[in-house]
Amino acid sequence: MVTTAQPAATSTFSPLTTWDGWQQFVDTPHAPARDASDQEWTLEQREDYHARFVVLKTPAMDALSTAVRRLLLLNRGQQGGARRGLIISGPATTGKTTAMQQLGRTVELADRRRHPNRDGRLPVLFITVPPSSTPKMLISEFARFLGLPTLERMNQIQITNAVCELLCEMGTQLVLVDDVHLMDTRSRAGAETSDQLKYLGERIPATFVYSGIDVEASPLLTGVRGSQLAGRFKIVRNQPLRYGSSGDKQVWNALVNGMDSALRLRQHRPGTLVTHAAYLHARTGGRMGSLSHLIREAALVSLLDGTEKITKKLLEQIELDSAAEQRARAPRRHRMSPQRQP
Repeated sequence: MVTTAQPAATSTFSPLTTWDGWQQFVDTPHAPARDASDQEWTLEQREDYHARFVVLKTPAMDALSTAVRRLLLLNRGQQGGARRGLIISGPATTGKTTAMQQLGRTVELADRRRHPNRDGRLPVLFITVPPSSTPKMLISEFARFLGLPTLERMNQIQITNAVCELLCEMGTQLVLVDDVHLMDTRSRAGAETSDQLKYLGERIPATFVYSGIDVEASPLLTGVRGSQLAGRFKIVRNQPLRYGSSGDKQVWNALVNGMDSALRLRQHRPGTLVTHAAYLHARTGGRMGSLSHLIREAALVSLLDGTEKITKKLLEQIELDSAAEQRARAPRRHRMSPQRQP
């Protein structure tokens, strides 16, 4: 007999891959953006605000939301057989995990509105694939999210049955699995882990959404197992945003303007970031993760040094991840390199 899982005791750090951490994420809205001149808004509170900052909706997030809404309806009437799923694929730092988490939060809040007085529901589950995962490691991530006890004394089949029974009881609609590119199906353990995930999709009446780095180029979609997965899942590409056409620039500028409007720095001039939109795209390669890092760190530096404004000089002083810095420097190296003689 499986008992209804309960949130774990609140800890200092609760990852989103646990019931308690996920509920905290869903229940905690972004702090309201008070007026920057509000003297009751302390420096520490404004630092916290800019550290967390805003999550802006990108075109890829809109496409993902639309696709998942349709799949939830499609799978709702599927009593058996292969349910349809979705894979979010793209380069690193393009916002795949953020998009997935925001999608899950939206689905869970919508479920709460439909079922305000029903306890014991778990509409959304979120896990990540462990490195060098085995089937038992994968199903243990599901069990850890649910707070199922005594995993050490249970074998893989027992854990799987307990997880599937509980998720069916709790009306789980959406299962989010991040970092699926870590499953190397060329190895025995990776292939068996992929089989385990496929089996869970058949046992649990939910829509499965995977996310990973360039999944199309990974072993996950190759071979017999890969062809089965490709036949059930559609792919939504989460590409870096471009800055070529006028339409591309309009989308990017709107996102930059959204960040500019969200800043609460007392010496900030509205619209400053938009004037540097082309520079920001060149620095980040159109990757939302890198853009968010750059703006948040610049805002925090300006709060710490008391200037409370973001300038291009300050932006140039912020060092991003090594991949972003290499991309930003590559065009300059190309321009400076001597031309080859015929």
